[in-house]
Amino acid sequence: MKHKFKIVVTLSAFVTITLHILNKILGSFYSIKSTLINSSNHYYEWRFGKIHYIRKGTGSPLLLIHDLTVGSSQYEFHNLINSLAKTNEVFAIDLLGYGLSDKPNMTYTNYLYVQQIIDFIKNVIGHRVDIIATGDATPIAVMACHNDPEVIRKMIFINPQSLYQANQIPSKQTKLLKLMIELPVFGTFIYYLLTTRTNILNAFKNEYIYHVSHIKAEDVDSYLESAHRTDYHAKYSFSSYVANYMNTNYIHALKEINNSIYIIAGKEQSDITTIIENYLYYNTSIEVVYISNTKHLPHLEDSEAVLTQLQYFLHD
Repeated sequence: MKHKFKIVVTLSAFVTITLHILNKILGSFYSIKSTLINSSNHYYEWRFGKIHYIRKGTGSPLLLIHDLTVGSSQYEFHNLINSLAKTNEVFAIDLLGYGLSDKPNMTYTNYLYVQQIIDFIKNVIGHRVDIIATGDATPIAVMACHNDPEVIRKMIFINPQSLYQANQIPSKQTKLLKLMIELPVFGTFIYYLLTTRTNILNAFKNEYIYHVSHIKAEDVDSYLESAHRTDYHAKYSFSSYVANYMNTNYIHALKEINNSIYIIAGKEQSDITTIIENYLYYNTSIEVVYISNTKHLPHLEDSEAVLTQLQYFLHD
């Protein structure tokens, strides 16, 4: 019996050490290109960690908030920033747990990000700001505006999160998944299996970009780097995301705010017509425009068309 126990312990230790080494190798391999680093990097010392952001241009402040999907970061706006900076002071932020921002081991929620955005506006920007938010970051902007309407002016949403998805709360199954992903070594290996280059490339093909030929290797590389930079630490925001901890019912806020709201939608985005109809049902003043031949990330696929609409919305 003692002999068998020693064998089990030895094998377990061997597997654990092997997986740990493999995790380190994968983390280094995926982030080796450093596509997220540029000369405009700044950091805001927030109470939960350092927040990375890019600052460019002069004029009316404009805050860009990226999506919450795995690998998301301020990079998704890189085709827009220089053009927007000609007329606005642009701030492109990496939310806590994403990109080049710190990635502490904690549960990430909508309320955490709402407070981050409000604090960032007050302590870094220092003026009332317009916001552009993508996908699942839409509730963050809406709730921030509802909680502190004096800090936000106009809001522009690119393919906003469906109100149905926002109502999904953590269940026993998603809580278990979160726990598994957050396990040391084994959970990290699960995270790497879920966020391989193949899986991220499939997300671009099936969800983000309409024309496969428009997918750029550097865009995929940026998502890989964001998902794996600083070893495995992005797994904590990922586990909160897949477990629905970042969701919140924000219909009441959407109904009550009086700010100008615009939606830019990829015409080929799945269920986008229904999603927008639900937004209009609760706030009839929202203006909507569709970008043809694009899906979830039109600002990566057809940035010129998106810029045309942004200039109209921001300066009308």
